[in-house]
Amino acid sequence: MKKIIFICILINSFFVFAQTKDKPNFIVIFCDDMGYGDIGTFGNPIIRTPNIDNMADEGQKWTQFYVADPVCTSSRAALLTGRYPIRSGMTSAKRVVLFPDSSRGLPLEEITIAEVLKDEGYSTAAIGKWHLGHLPKYLPQAQGFDSYYGIPYSNDMNHNGFFGEYLAKAEDPNYFSDVSRFDVPLIENTTEIERPANQLTITKRYTERAVEFIEKNIDKPFFLYLAHSLPHIPLFVSEEFKGRSNAGVFTDVIEEIDWSVGQIIKTLKKNNLDKNTVVVFTSDNGPWLLFKTHGGSAGPLREGKGTMWEGGARVPCIMRWPDKINPGQVISNIASTMDIFPTIAQIIGKKKINNKIDGVSLLPLIEGIPGANPRDELYYYYGENLIAIRKNNHKLVFPHVYRSYDNVEPGENLHPGAYSQGRSGLELYDLDKDIGESNDISKQFPAIVSEIQALGEKARLILGDKLTGRIGTESYETVCGSAPPAIKFNHIALGSSLALKNNPHKKYPGENINALVNGIGGTINYRDPSWQGYEAEDLIATVDLGEVRNINSVKVRFLQDQVVWIFLPKKVQIEHSVDGKKYEIIHESYPDNSFSYDQDIFEYSAELYNKKSRYIRVKGLNIDKCPEYHPGAGGASWVFADEIIVK
Repeated sequence: MKKIIFICILINSFFVFAQTKDKPNFIVIFCDDMGYGDIGTFGNPIIRTPNIDNMADEGQKWTQFYVADPVCTSSRAALLTGRYPIRSGMTSAKRVVLFPDSSRGLPLEEITIAEVLKDEGYSTAAIGKWHLGHLPKYLPQAQGFDSYYGIPYSNDMNHNGFFGEYLAKAEDPNYFSDVSRFDVPLIENTTEIERPANQLTITKRYTERAVEFIEKNIDKPFFLYLAHSLPHIPLFVSEEFKGRSNAGVFTDVIEEIDWSVGQIIKTLKKNNLDKNTVVVFTSDNGPWLLFKTHGGSAGPLREGKGTMWEGGARVPCIMRWPDKINPGQVISNIASTMDIFPTIAQIIGKKKINNKIDGVSLLPLIEGIPGANPRDELYYYYGENLIAIRKNNHKLVFPHVYRSYDNVEPGENLHPGAYSQGRSGLELYDLDKDIGESNDISKQFPAIVSEIQALGEKARLILGDKLTGRIGTESYETVCGSAPPAIKFNHIALGSSLALKNNPHKKYPGENINALVNGIGGTINYRDPSWQGYEAEDLIATVDLGEVRNINSVKVRFLQDQVVWIFLPKKVQIEHSVDGKKYEIIHESYPDNSFSYDQDIFEYSAELYNKKSRYIRVKGLNIDKCPEYHPGAGGASWVFADEIIVK
């Protein structure tokens, strides 16, 4: 009897083992700021990428592959969840990515690729840049990964200085070679193991960890998410690759990443895992073009990172799976990083995911099914703004203002230039004929414009669009709520008549036109509805108390959040008057607007000691343009105020 039981267990174990071995492995290699034109197989004439090019020769090169958002945090959220990041709250109108002082991360309610695969018996590892929350509760092990090794946010963050420091050191071509200037931690699982991370060896160490993970899981299906922290600025390269390209440090960095790809493919082949492993190589967004040759190339595409023109949204992509993919294919169908999740789910036979997925499975194209076209539409969101929509070969761009790399001189020696500002109308492009988006054909094809505009209304209804003031029924703001708790003030100006010389910006109007005297204050979150925002205009507000009163103090509050272009006024002035004609200055100050990484609320007050008054006038004069040290240098600055408190 015991012998029979043993045989049954042995047979069952064999079938489980065989079933496990049949499951394909998955590797996603995700570069940071690699442009469409930064590798050989996508047309770069200088950079040598033989291993990546060979991947394309042995698999599929996807020439119309898109990210869901053109910056780090939201792009990564979309990849791992298969959802537009506006659903997960991983977007922001101005503070476009998570920073070292951020307290948020990818919500734990989100379902990731790693969680689905782990439930199916896969070993899972995240190696490299995370940027979906640096606090322990948001790190990869909380999102379905068995292990993590990497940096928690961009490799230029938490450095000893800011963009002003970049510019101040512009005369030093070796400024970025000092890793100690960038106080970025290296984390293993949830433990900080090195600070600052030695970024000179970071690509090499990521690769060694990736190879080690593969070799530990020869007999078990695995998912490896290898998110390189380069070629994001600042650029670092190991001694083995320093100067190897004879074409500058950016090219050295790309060639070291190519070496890394080669090591991974070599490891798969050595361990007979090659044929049954799906490898996807792509990037989180287009190149950061402020840095001349050190910022990469978008090739023939318009603009770059931080825009939803093709140069910011379209990225190189290569897929390799010898068991299923015939070599040497070029796929020109529309596809997105969001599609990777449902593609993997279909490959492993996972029919239902308990979340709304915006991606579609690309398996029909991977398998070469004739006529397959899983996706013919794509929304181009930047943060919470619906910038454009693509339908088949046509892309309709909606009116918006965008940061631009046109007509500006990029920086030298790894130091940034300045952005210019572009302004788009309602524009239509045929991307099959006009990949550079230079010929607006909206007037020739009004029917196509109308058709895509209707798709825009559908997107706004469901996902929202801050450009048109819409909150979607399925956006994070609606589903989870994002209103902060109210801060209440009690003072004698509550409900008083208020006159504004300039109206606040329509995006940040406060609760209503009388928001400055409604007794509700804002938090350090600039999206708190209590803040009134003024873009390149002054706050000049006059409060009428209705009658002459004895007053002891007047206080006004301003927000500082330079990362999102919100500065303190260059001058704060408080005046009072009995008759509304003759005013007396009771406070005047000149706030310090030198660089600060801090979000904070500053109060400016005048003490009157039982003075008779009826009219209070507050002036917060805008600095008008972002200072030279700021990445938005020359762009319109903001003043945010929330309450004029009269006691």
